Amino acid sequence: VQLQACGGGWVQPGGSLRLSCVASRAITSVFNSNTMAWYRQSPGKQRELVASITSGGSPVYVDSVKGRFTISRVNARKMIYLQMNSLKPEDTAVYYCNTISEHWPWGKGTQLTVSS
Repeated sequence: VQLQACGGGWVQPGGSLRLSCVASRAITSVFNSNTMAWYRQSPGKQRELVASITSGGSPVYVDSVKGRFTISRVNARKMIYLQMNSLKPEDTAVYYCNTISEHWPWGKGTQLTVSS
C-alpha cells in the first residue's frame, strides 16, 4: 500500500484548505474495514493524531481541531479527506494519513504552512 497525501500549501491565518489522501494499491475491502486517520508532525515535535474516521464514517477529533476540521472518506475511491477551516499558525505541519493503528508504510505527507 502506498499512502499519497496532497493538497497542502501556504495559507493565511483564518483560511481554509482541503487535504486528500489515497491508499493506492490497497485492497478496497481492506481499506473499507479500517479506521483511517490524519496525523501531523511539526518541526521538533512527535507525530500526533489529528482526526480519525471509522469504516462507517464516525469521526473523532483531537481537541485542538474540533469545530474547525472535518474528516471524511469515500471508500470506493480508497480516499480520505481533511477539510480544514479557521486555520491557525499552530496548524503548520506535515500532514500524513494512515490507519488508526499506523499499519501501512508512511507516505511523504503534505506540508501545510499557516502564516501571514
